[in-house]
Amino acid sequence: AYKRFSELLPKEERENACSVRVPKSQILTLPELRANPFQQRICHVFSTSETEDGSMSFEDFLDMLSVFSDSATSDIKSYYAFRIFDFDNDGILDRKDLEQLVNCLTGQGEGSRLSSTEMDQLIQNILEESDIDKDGTINLAEFQHVVSRSPDFASSFKIVL
Repeated sequence: AYKRFSELLPKEERENACSVRVPKSQILTLPELRANPFQQRICHVFSTSETEDGSMSFEDFLDMLSVFSDSATSDIKSYYAFRIFDFDNDGILDRKDLEQLVNCLTGQGEGSRLSSTEMDQLIQNILEESDIDKDGTINLAEFQHVVSRSPDFASSFKIVL
């Protein structure tokens, strides 16, 4: 992990890899993140940058790798998945979050975007399946309940360096 992190830095900064931040643009060059539709959100969630620029310290990088490792529990993985999917950071997944989530998964191109009718139907289906208290949103407990019924979630929510 240290080797991969330090390789993201300019040669002259590699000796101090533990005390420098790698810009988000460099983090996103990692092949493991390059094709991930949630790459921006992953950087946002794991970055401790006070300027919220998505840059990562070595500790941030280790936290990210830890959560995406095989040894992380399903509860930890689902907590971070929830945070990644909570685009407006308000602690719930509402219709706007779900629409952004679907758009990330289906692609942003004109040909791959769902029609508004299809999007409404899909979001309605997601809410019917997940929104236990019927308040029109999905909270962390509801999300974790849904994830607990998906046996392949933990094995698919990973990054291997």
